[in-house]
Amino acid sequence: MATKIITGKQVDVNEEGYLTDLSQWTKEIAAEIAKEEGISVLTDNHWKVLNYLQKETRETGSLPTIRKLKATGIMPTKELYELFPEGPLKKAAKIAGLAKPASCV
Repeated sequence: MATKIITGKQVDVNEEGYLTDLSQWTKEIAAEIAKEEGISVLTDNHWKVLNYLQKETRETGSLPTIRKLKATGIMPTKELYELFPEGPLKKAAKIAGLAKPASCV
């Protein structure tokens, strides 16, 4: 396992840069990861998705799928792609401090 310094804090990450310990995640770390992923500012809508993903993952033990995310009404699929371009679930999970979705290569 590797480590990385984000916002002055050492965090554990896997080979693709996903946090491996959610307890190390902070909103400041999320904002920095978002910048690395090409998202300069996290809006309220970004946080709505990130908070939902974390809540669902804690409650169920697994990351919800895009289909489930869409079904909840949290955010329409089109807007998810606007908020998190080039793979919304993959980017959102990374920013939220969660594992890479199994469905993403």
